[in-house]
Amino acid sequence: METEITDFSGKWKMKSSKNFEELLKELGVNVFLRKMAVAAASSPTVEITQQGESLSIKTSTSIRTTNVSFTVGQSFSETTVDGRACTSFPKWETSNKISCEQTLQKGEGPKTSWTRELTDDGELILTMMAGDVVCTRVYERE
Repeated sequence: METEITDFSGKWKMKSSKNFEELLKELGVNVFLRKMAVAAASSPTVEITQQGESLSIKTSTSIRTTNVSFTVGQSFSETTVDGRACTSFPKWETSNKISCEQTLQKGEGPKTSWTRELTDDGELILTMMAGDVVCTRVYERE
């Protein structure tokens, strides 16, 4: 039996964020850049387009816009929140949750990963992990 793939497509606006600054601190981001990032990232807009297993995620803040495209089950290169190159491997954890392990391409740093999950009440929950720090950001459709 084939599992129905959850469709993450849509425009999302952030409703809440916990531990974002702590996450940046764990990654070694200096205090000035942290304050700027936290301010800029306080109201990001996320636009997700999806075709089957392939997702494209555009995140826009007042400072910058990032685009990441990947196919679940295939490694891809992306940049960690603090700007380091990493190889990411996304996989379906459940039919409505993608988890992604990140491996730094060079250098040392805390282990990082993220998950994106669509809840039954239509919220998108982005969880970012760095070392022991967990940052949770909740989005709702615009």
